[in-house]
Amino acid sequence: MSLTADILDMIRVKPGKKFRLRDHDPAWAGDLEVAKKERKAFAEKTFSEDITALAAAQDLLYAADTYSILLIFQAMDAAGKDSTIKHVMSGVNPQGCQVFSFKHPSAEELDHNFMWRYAKALPERGRIGIFNRSYYEEVLVVKVHKEILANQRIPDAKPGKEFWQARYEDINNFERHLRQNGTVILKFFLHLSKAEQCQRFLARLDDPTKHWKFSDSDLKERGFWDDYMDAYETCLNATSTEYAPWYVIPADKKWVSRALVAHIVTSAIERLGLKYPEVPEAKREQIKAAKQQLEAEA
Repeated sequence: MSLTADILDMIRVKPGKKFRLRDHDPAWAGDLEVAKKERKAFAEKTFSEDITALAAAQDLLYAADTYSILLIFQAMDAAGKDSTIKHVMSGVNPQGCQVFSFKHPSAEELDHNFMWRYAKALPERGRIGIFNRSYYEEVLVVKVHKEILANQRIPDAKPGKEFWQARYEDINNFERHLRQNGTVILKFFLHLSKAEQCQRFLARLDDPTKHWKFSDSDLKERGFWDDYMDAYETCLNATSTEYAPWYVIPADKKWVSRALVAHIVTSAIERLGLKYPEVPEAKREQIKAAKQQLEAEA
């Protein structure tokens, strides 16, 4: 068993090729001819190895100070965004990582264009930035609940096909600009089934320590499930590019989603071919002298 190129190709949304959510099983968990126990053990082993490799890759990313990494997570409620971020980034140095979770926009944010608050939170060179939800909410939640547009006070805004197409183009152009300037963008849609969401909501309600996570809006948004799936499918088709790809991550099994995300992130950084900065001759002489002095003291 391995995380082969075929598996990674299967979950990547390919630009120019029609993508359909129904062709992707949220409960996918590897080769069914292999026992589940063996598949899970392999996924956990791969995850552990990638976490170790990610820590080393992040240290090199920070030292090289050339590229930045932007990870975007989108999903329905209870799909596991928080826990995936927590586990995948568990070995990373906090000094080189930033996480932003975007809530309802403030009055100040509403007085700017829809990308403004996200642009302010972009990672600097050498760092990994994580968006737990992102500017994609503007073509997902806002598309499902078009009344939100009224608060944005956009002149002559008419939420029809042309309006959404323009937003997709704005997003693609923004991401192209970032990539051209050294930001590697990886986008993950944690694909959860409606049945599994129901079970996770029930688990929250049965556990008093998780009651704080539940909101009446969770059930309300569940009622728009089909509208959200349509919005996601259209969005993924319109905004998965070679320079900023979407990965549709099966999320019904958390051990599957965590292993896939960790592997994709680690591999993307390793492919950059980064090296530690070379020390000039004068600096090497200083290091040599300092070492001799300390050894003499020892």
